[in-house]
Amino acid sequence: MHLAHTFPIYINKDSKVLFLGSFPSVKSREQNFYYGHPQNRFFKVLGKIFHEDVHNEVKDKKKFLKKYHIALYDVIEECDIEGSQDSSIRNVTPIDLKKILNEYPNIKSIGVNGKKASSLFKKHLEKDCGGVVVYYLPSTSPANAKTSLEELVKEYSKLFQK
Repeated sequence: MHLAHTFPIYINKDSKVLFLGSFPSVKSREQNFYYGHPQNRFFKVLGKIFHEDVHNEVKDKKKFLKKYHIALYDVIEECDIEGSQDSSIRNVTPIDLKKILNEYPNIKSIGVNGKKASSLFKKHLEKDCGGVVVYYLPSTSPANAKTSLEELVKEYSKLFQK
C-alpha cells in the first residue's frame, strides 16, 4: 500500500534535537502522533534520561518534548509499506531535510532511530546535514528486543551531552 506521512513534523523554534524514525507505525497513524505503539520504548528512554515519567497521552508527550527542545519526524515522506514492517518499505520519497534545517536553525543534532531509518538517511539525507551532528541509534521498537533499555538510554543520552 502506498502511503504518505499523515501528520506533521513535531517541532518548534526552540527545538535543538531532531529524532527521525523511518515511517509511522499503524499504531502511530491511529494516534496521529509518533511512537504510538504501547511497547515502543522511545518515550521510556527519554523519560529515563531526564528522570521524568512520560504519560502515554499525546498532549503529555508534546509537553515533554517541548520542555526538552526535542523535535520528531521521520526520514520518509511517502512509501509503499505493509502494516508497520520496515522490511516491506519500498519506493521511498524522503523528507526535505534541508528545508527543515534552514527553517529551524537551532537544531544541533539529529538522532536516527533504527536500522531502516539509518540506511535511508545515509542514502538520501546525510548530504543535507550541514554542520548538524548525526547519531545513528538502535531502534526503540518492540521488534528490537535484543537491545536493553539500559543500552538504549546510554546511546540516546549522547544527544543531550554538551
